[in-house]
Amino acid sequence: MRALALGLISAVALASQAGAEDLLRVGNPSATAFSFVPVNVAMETGIFARNGLKIEYLSFGGDAKLQQAMISGSADIAVASGPAMAFVAKGAPELGIAATAGPPLLLTWSVRADTGIKTVKDLKGTKVAVSTAGSLTDWLPKELARRQGWGPDGITTVHTGGGPPALMAVRNKQVEGWVTGVNQAWDLEAKGEMRTIVKFGDIITDFIMHVTYATNKVIAANPDSVRRFNKSWFEAIKFMRENKAETVKIAAPVIGSDPALTARTYDELMPMFSDTGRFEKKALAVLSRSFVELGTLEKEPDMSKLYTERFLPSAPATN
Repeated sequence: MRALALGLISAVALASQAGAEDLLRVGNPSATAFSFVPVNVAMETGIFARNGLKIEYLSFGGDAKLQQAMISGSADIAVASGPAMAFVAKGAPELGIAATAGPPLLLTWSVRADTGIKTVKDLKGTKVAVSTAGSLTDWLPKELARRQGWGPDGITTVHTGGGPPALMAVRNKQVEGWVTGVNQAWDLEAKGEMRTIVKFGDIITDFIMHVTYATNKVIAANPDSVRRFNKSWFEAIKFMRENKAETVKIAAPVIGSDPALTARTYDELMPMFSDTGRFEKKALAVLSRSFVELGTLEKEPDMSKLYTERFLPSAPATN
């Protein structure tokens, strides 16, 4: 009887351990961006749970606030922008663990419909609402201005925090334009409020638009949870590619669009997602240059020290 009791206790303990889930606090810089819908998909379809993860999903107003959460220890994982790698270069206690999206297909430069702006050349001298200083939305219009030869004062970025404050700045005529996601741009175009002038993905092809980051603390304490997060992300990407209807159903309330517009967003943006998470050298070089151009860093960093590929699904398992 004693042996049987001990056996039952051991079985219960093992079952409890097997059923345990590691908690990860995951942050994003924009709750309504299609870029981060894979997290919602992995949550809704049970992918995270099957990989032994419980996710606390948090949203912040831009990369800067998200990085503050990572630094303070109130977030473990960040699904964020490529330009946020500059925070790592400046000493943020984290590493990039996957390059999740390439060209910036998500983002447009849209202007108020009541302006006389019709072409890219008309954007010279205008003000554009972006999320935060040093963010992807801050860099993109400056890169376009550089390519147009307009000089450092060719356009002015206004750091509104993104989302509703940016739209308010547009409607109040504090700015002529807004760097925003395609789904928001299409919605505002349909309402007659705005006009899309630039689709950045058509102009900037070598780029890493989005990167997932993990704090040094979680990497040291539970590296396997980091590996399982990446595994879950790329399983979600595979699910999304194979299940458009279900993805649209999950994404529509997240990005705040009707199913038809969400389906259009799906078609436009799914090509940007990486299936491997690898950090490509050409794209890293563009990012490195952007850090200096934004004034985020005085000189280009050693990019190899800002990320690791050892947690990617294709990497050999290590302890």
